[in-house]
Amino acid sequence: MTQPRQLHLNVNILHGGFYVSAWRAPQSDPRASFDPGHYVRTARIAERGKLDAIFLADVPVLEDKAEQRSFNGLEPSITLAAVAGATHHLGLIATVSTTYNEPYNIARRFASLDLLSGGRVGVNLVTTASGAASANFGQELMEHGRRYARGSEFAEVLLKLWDSWEDDAYLGDKASGRLLDKAKIHRIDHAGAFFRVAGPLSLPRSPQGRPIVVQAGGSEDGRDFAARYADAVFSVGEDQDLSRAYIGDLRRRTAAQGRDPRSIVALPGLATILGSTEAEVRRREEDLAALIPLDYAVTRLGQTFGQNLEHLDLDAPFPDLPIPQNGSTTFARATLTFARQGGLTVRQLIHKLGGGIGHRVIAGTPEAVAADIEAWFRNGAADGFNLMPDVLPDGLEAFVDHVVPILQRRGIFRTEYRETTLRERFGLPRPASRYAEAARRSA
Repeated sequence: MTQPRQLHLNVNILHGGFYVSAWRAPQSDPRASFDPGHYVRTARIAERGKLDAIFLADVPVLEDKAEQRSFNGLEPSITLAAVAGATHHLGLIATVSTTYNEPYNIARRFASLDLLSGGRVGVNLVTTASGAASANFGQELMEHGRRYARGSEFAEVLLKLWDSWEDDAYLGDKASGRLLDKAKIHRIDHAGAFFRVAGPLSLPRSPQGRPIVVQAGGSEDGRDFAARYADAVFSVGEDQDLSRAYIGDLRRRTAAQGRDPRSIVALPGLATILGSTEAEVRRREEDLAALIPLDYAVTRLGQTFGQNLEHLDLDAPFPDLPIPQNGSTTFARATLTFARQGGLTVRQLIHKLGGGIGHRVIAGTPEAVAADIEAWFRNGAADGFNLMPDVLPDGLEAFVDHVVPILQRRGIFRTEYRETTLRERFGLPRPASRYAEAARRSA
């Protein structure tokens, strides 16, 4: 019997919260983003709510106007190691730049985390579009297409390394004195345009076979990348119809790559503002909006569109700006669509997006938020969501205590953890080593 679809929920731990003003909220600790305990506490709340995973973003640079907002400064894979030891079921996903890393180091690091956590790890592969980040690595900003070409080869090498051990390569046979079956451990001898990697990896496969791969780009190159390599996508979805169209396109591309189109989970970002009544919701939204540093928000919008927007009249309609060809094309397109649909001024856009960029924000009571999530899920506009509470951890705590029980009563969200690995929780098959598969086919 086919199992009914199950909603998936991750929480994106964006430092103090989704709102750029979250760190200034009375209940916030301004130093939380540099405190490992903050991530552990938030993760434990997520696990109490039976969420699928936590998600950590990362940009390898101290961004402009960092004096006005908190940010993710801790290296995410190290942070996840601390969280892994403090949780038992929760998935652990961290962002890695394919532009400024080497695949062997990342393969080894995340395979280690996957073994350490019992198969609960995923890696979000991004192609960093930041000139300031490039300067930290002695490089010029790489052109969009070239970034994705490097990212694709990076992902290919990762998968080869994670598959370089067959499942039964580790023997541990004391009687015979054989620790490993070297015939089942393979060099990869990769030689490409960007990387030359001999392999094999120095670690065996984890209980889930290999870490899941997440992708977070919506451009043409990003969609092709996801179709080839991703197990899950962190997408931008402002509208159900557009999100359904995106998922349909993604599944068609996945099938064209010879993969099962159902083997990829689509998780749009969703920022939440919760209150027990509509009046409480409006008050919380207004209080956080009043604390947004407008000059920072305008600068961030300018970075999204690749131009200086300081000349804009805050109370004039947001202009019809061109989409940058070598920057954050997905967020720019989503931000522009949101502004057009709402007929928003620059100030209104900043307030509606919490000073952020692109992702959908919903403000409402637990019943209203649960109904919205259910509608998107049942209409095929999402397999679940990457949640971004307005303020952490109390915004997540409100979601876990008041929204999750409604979703559970409606029969679309788990009441307990039944699966062991993150891959199982996402309903994805455990991949066999490609070398074992090749041997099976030739037998």
